[in-house]
This record gives sequence, structure tokens and C-alpha cells, in this order.
Amino acid sequence: MRITTTLLLLLAVSGFTRAGTSNSLMDLTPDGSKLLVANTDTGTVSIVDVKTRHTLAEIPVGDHPEGTAWVGNGPLGLVTVYGDDKVLIVNADSKKIVKAIPVSDEPYGIVTTPDGKFAYVSHDYPGTISEIDIAAQKVTRTFPAGSGIRGIALSNDGRTLYVTEFFTANLIALDRQTGQIVDRWNGYSTDNLARHVVLHPKRGKAYLSHIRSRITAFDARGSIFPQLSFCDLDKKPEGEKRRRSLAMDTFNNVYVVTNPWEAALSPDGKKIYTLYAGTNDMNISAVLDDDYVEIERIGNAVTVGKHPRAIRVSPDGKEVYIYNTLDYAVAVFTGDMRRKLATIPVATPAHTPEWRRGKELFQSALQPMGSARWIACSSCHPDGLTDGRVWENPEGNRRTPSLFGLAHTHPIHWSADRDEVQDFEYTIRGKLMKGRGLVNGPLEPRKGFAPGAELNEKLAGRSADLDALALYTNAFPMRLSPHILAPGKLSPEAERGKKLFFSTATQCATCHSGPYYTDGKKDPPFNLHDVGTGVHKREKMGPKFDTPTLLGVYRVAPYLHDGRAPTLRDVLTTANPKDQHGKTSHLKPGEIDDLVAFLKSLPYELPPEQTPNTVRHFLRLKPITTPPAGGAGN
Repeated sequence: MRITTTLLLLLAVSGFTRAGTSNSLMDLTPDGSKLLVANTDTGTVSIVDVKTRHTLAEIPVGDHPEGTAWVGNGPLGLVTVYGDDKVLIVNADSKKIVKAIPVSDEPYGIVTTPDGKFAYVSHDYPGTISEIDIAAQKVTRTFPAGSGIRGIALSNDGRTLYVTEFFTANLIALDRQTGQIVDRWNGYSTDNLARHVVLHPKRGKAYLSHIRSRITAFDARGSIFPQLSFCDLDKKPEGEKRRRSLAMDTFNNVYVVTNPWEAALSPDGKKIYTLYAGTNDMNISAVLDDDYVEIERIGNAVTVGKHPRAIRVSPDGKEVYIYNTLDYAVAVFTGDMRRKLATIPVATPAHTPEWRRGKELFQSALQPMGSARWIACSSCHPDGLTDGRVWENPEGNRRTPSLFGLAHTHPIHWSADRDEVQDFEYTIRGKLMKGRGLVNGPLEPRKGFAPGAELNEKLAGRSADLDALALYTNAFPMRLSPHILAPGKLSPEAERGKKLFFSTATQCATCHSGPYYTDGKKDPPFNLHDVGTGVHKREKMGPKFDTPTLLGVYRVAPYLHDGRAPTLRDVLTTANPKDQHGKTSHLKPGEIDDLVAFLKSLPYELPPEQTPNTVRHFLRLKPITTPPAGGAGN
């Protein structure tokens, strides 16, 4: 595509000044005049005049915008649209979409180069980086970076990209010119859910907000912890430690904070601000020139608003902007966080009041959801996804499932010991969360590990809050697989795999049947199956398990109830020695490849919103689509 005269003029006006250098839902122009805010729930992006404290426009952009970046001081801004696999160029002056650029699957974070010529996009799945020529309005390169890449930042000299793996919190450095991995800072095996990385403006230092998932513990005070990791980007003598981690749950003495989301540094690099989305808090700390202590808390944690997910600091360091996503507003504070200056509404609240209340409860580690403040539902199910962990639960080893399509795939839990989402009242009140709960009165006590109490208790309709939590949890819709040629169109390999899947020779479709590829039933008696995986010294509820849906199976490794299969190939081979999990031992290597190709293609067409197994009273979310280029804002 040729460079348009209008776009060249806009780039010239921007002056190629540097904007945000790390990914975020919100970016601030270098002159501090405007904010660009991605409203994930509403599928819009907002343009905010910082001086007047006024939202100039809220522009529809599509399904789940996740990242924003200005091109210099504007008027051009960039938005990643996670669910639509697009990056949009937005004009803040005309309040219109200039161009929609198709990119690889699940674009998450975005940063721009100092000269304003290129943008770099992190892709959650499959873990790649895309390079976009902004003037040419096209992707020029895509290169592999790791697994589940979300956080992205550009070095001060513009030569190196730093990215984070979501499930491992590993930091990876890539040479921008070659696209090659040149360094990495691995975390501990317990490190998990790193969405963001920010670089010090003057020192070779990177800061990662993430959690630790201690899978061997099942307790509100021992399973999940908030962390801030520090990585030394400069070379160190052989054997000297280059990465350290600070536990943030004890950072405020006995005041616990949880689910760290993002951090920001003051322009002079002397302060760092850290957000905690699970407890609605923020810390302000002094950054020390000390590679062991790193930071020192200034005052106590500050409550900032509902579910803060983004933060930026003004160029002079005098103001801090925090996007509280469940207030649908940006809060403006003084740089020392002692005074709130303004609240700027940026988006029309999403969906229904019940859905919003359900999300608020799902994201919260506060009462009535928890007394210890360490754990929220979203700590293990971030935005309905899996945390990629296998937990050593009391009943046995259990892989965290994705919640997408849950309304149509009951019963709940691998052992089918729950028949409604409202049964998670037992989890809220239990050892893991220790909340007071959402229902008045006692519950039928559990008796050992045999299914019974949760199935006997009929909790739907007994609490508006519990019903709202269930409605939100049941409302995650399926998305098409990136492993298809087009909606409804499979690759030749996947077509061959489809024939094998539905053949009598493999019998895969005997249990994985129907539009959601499961024979599970929301009403008892449930269809449970012994597929040879329930024999383990820790197993208390096997050997029969519920059939999981195969829709979206391409991105939820490891597999089976206890995660024993690292890949889909392992599901069909090493983890199925007696042909109890489909008959696959007779298949040739090429046929296994074809069957895996088909599984990765699910769903290749969207499943129906209503089946005989769909639970009542779930919210059907309306599809959010990207308007055509040139569409006007409000």
C-alpha cells in the first residue's frame, strides 16, 4: 500500500516525539496533553484531554482492545484489538479510525519507536512479535519471542525489545534489527501471570509485576502471592545474580495487597508506582541505587478505585493517572498520591449492572470474597482464561480449566461435584479464600471427598450477588481458532484429522460429541468416564471424570485433569497407552499429526448460543465488531 499524503502530514506534525515505551491499556502523549484509553469491556477507545479533564471521544474499535500507544504527541494513536486480531490507527483530531491492520492472533501490548516510524506488538498466542511500518500501514515482520507473550517495552536507545511470558514471568530480550532473542532472565518456577514490563529511564533495570502460584499449597495465606521482580539489563560478572524478586504481600506490613497488574516510573526514575487490581490499591516507592534493596516504600498503600489496570505519570512527575476499569474512569492524583485531583469518566459502563457486579466480585480479593486478601477468582482464571498451572488440591492434582463456554459445558470441576456456578460459594467460604460468602445462612457440610453437598444445595436464586457472579462466570464466549484458513474452513491436514476424529476406528467423538465436543450434562446422572488417568497416590475422587470441551483446546496446555500430557500429541500417544482415551495406538505418525491439526482448529465455526445443556439465566454478550475505517467517534 502506498503512503498517503495525509498520513505523511500527520507523522510530520507528530514530530516523532517518543510516547509510552511499555505496554498498557492507557498511554500519555510526551507533552502530557492527551490520554488514549482502551476500554476492554466496552470495545472502545477513549481520547482524553488532560488539561480540561474531559473525554473528547469514545470510539468503537472491536472485541477487547488491550494496548494503546501514541505516535509522538499525536494525533495518531495505535490500538491492539485482542479478539479481532487487528491493530487500529486512530486519529485523535478527527476522532476516526484511519486504518485497520490485520495482525497475528491475540495482539496484546504495543510500543512505538522513538522516531515514530515503527510499532511493535506482542501476541499472547502464539507468542510472537509483529513489526508494523506505521506510514505504510502494514506488518513488515513477525518473529517468535516465547510462549504467551504479553508485556513489551522498548529500550531507551530503541535497539532492544523486552517482552514477558505470561505464564512464566520470564523476561526475554530481542534485538530489534534482527528479531533474534539475545538474552533472557528466567524467574522461579512459581512465577506466573506477567502482563507488563517497564524499564528505568536512566539505568539498565526492568521491573515486572506478576504473581507467584505455589501449587503445593491450598490455603488463602499460602497459595498465591503478589511479586515485583527486578532484572539487571546490563551484563554482570559470571555467577552474579541478575534477577531478584520482592514479595509485595508483606511490603505494607500486615496490610495485604494482591494481583499486581502494572507499574510505572516517574520521568526522573526516582519513584515507582505499583497497582494491585485485586485489592484496588497502589504503592508509591522510592527507587534506590541499590541492586539488593531496590525500592523503599513511601507511606502506606493507597486505595485508588475499582480494579485499577493502567497507570501513567505526567512528564513533570506532578500528576498520576490511574485507569480504574470497573469505575470506567481515570482518576487523577498528585504525584505524591496525597490528593485526588479529578475523576474523568472515559467509557459507558459495559453490558448490564448484574454482569458488572459479577465481574467486580470475580476480580476482588476483598470481603465478601475473601478475608485474607491474597486470592481472587481471577488469580487462577485471569479474564476467564487458565493460569496454566496444575494445583495439588486436596482431592488430587487438578489443572486449571478455561471458563470460555462454561454456560454450555456443565457440570463443573473435573470430578463433576458441582452442577451450578453458584456452588463456588463453598470455595469462597472455604480454606482457599476464607470469605464470609454471598449467601445468608449455613451450607450443607461436605463429607469427605464424595460428591454430595454442593450437588444437594440449590444456591441459584438465593443471593443477587452470587447470581451475578454466576452470570459473569458463565458469559465468556468462544472465539474461533487461529489454526483455520477462514471461518468454517479447515486446512487439508485438519480435514483429514476430522475424518479420523469422527471415525469408528478412533471413537474420539463417542465422548467428545455435540457442538461443544463434550457429552457432559448439566443435570444428573452425569456422563463420567474412566480414561486411565485417575490412578495416582494423591487422587481422592477418581477414576472417572467429566469430559472437557475441546473448543479452544489449542491454547490450554498442559492437558488432561492432572496436566500429565504436555502437548496434544502426548494426549494421543504417551498419555494413552491402553487406548482408553480414544483408540489411537494404531495410528501412524502422520495420522497423529492430522488429528492434532484438527484439534487445534477447534472451534473452526462458532458453536450455538443455546443447547439442551445451556444453563438458564446466562448473559449472551453481543458481538463487538470493528467499525470501518473513517468511522466517527461521539
